[in-house]
Amino acid sequence: MTIEVTGSVRVDLVGGTLDLNPINLILKNVVTMNVATSLKAKVKLTKINDDHIHFISKDYNSENKFGASLFTEENLRGKSFGPLTFLCQILDHFKIHSGLKIELESGSPAGAGLGGSSAMGVTFYSALAEYQNLPLDKEQAIRIVNGIEARILDSGPAGYQDYYPALHGGVLALHPSVDGVVVEQVFSEEIKRALEESITLVYSGEQRHSGMNNWEVYKGFFDKNYEMRSGLQSISKISAEAYSALKEGNIALLLQKIGEEGDIRKNQFPGIVTPSMKSLYNSLKEAVPSLGMKICGAGGGGCFLFIHKPEESELVAKAILDAGMEKLDFQIDSPL
Repeated sequence: MTIEVTGSVRVDLVGGTLDLNPINLILKNVVTMNVATSLKAKVKLTKINDDHIHFISKDYNSENKFGASLFTEENLRGKSFGPLTFLCQILDHFKIHSGLKIELESGSPAGAGLGGSSAMGVTFYSALAEYQNLPLDKEQAIRIVNGIEARILDSGPAGYQDYYPALHGGVLALHPSVDGVVVEQVFSEEIKRALEESITLVYSGEQRHSGMNNWEVYKGFFDKNYEMRSGLQSISKISAEAYSALKEGNIALLLQKIGEEGDIRKNQFPGIVTPSMKSLYNSLKEAVPSLGMKICGAGGGGCFLFIHKPEESELVAKAILDAGMEKLDFQIDSPL
């Protein structure tokens, strides 16, 4: 018995950091928008006649075996499973402790700011549900995986936006409410084409784990830090304007707002733009005056976006290569 499941890694457009409860309910008109990409978390499950769980990571060219007796509460909360603790806790949720070979491929670099670990987590959950012939409740899957990930990070709440593209595909607008997150699918072929032509995804090679600074945001917000609150209010305002532009079919304004949100984020969290990112942006800005830039992830990560005109794509790509960075090609997936 073999099961294969894939789930999209996301690129966030606007409204990152706003996907934290209850900040998302306190600020006005909160919306988080992202896209599901062709960069995929991949999970392959194969039933085996063995009393172990056998992990194979294609990203790290590594293999790990864990015996059923190792799956105790103490070990799952400790360091026995190393970097596989997240997935082992999801396995434990399904009471699966043996007889399974698990092959993994993340779809994005570690610490890229693309929510790769979250996409892997919810894709893994989906695969295990199928393996056990259970119906997949998408909201329940997100709630459980989000809770497990927040528990492991142990640094405050974990945002929710990263999970949705893997389960819904397309272009998403996520609206928080006291009843939960309302998922609006805003995909169209026109939006897909415009975003693919005008956004370049760059991997700097500088790995930083964006989820680790959510606590600073959370604490600053509830300590009534003026700069933190006003910064998040500005991000919320720009995000709402970007959403309105998309709904009105004004793609040029949408792209402009993505760049403006990036500017606010750079000012709000100065450390998220590294010297090498800043150097590339400044040099390219001379040749591309309308160039916009947005860091991927809530507060930091190795990936960022350049927003530009379609005819400037080749110039942007060459500058990225000359700077020793990597252009990550992607397409926007259709809705699931």
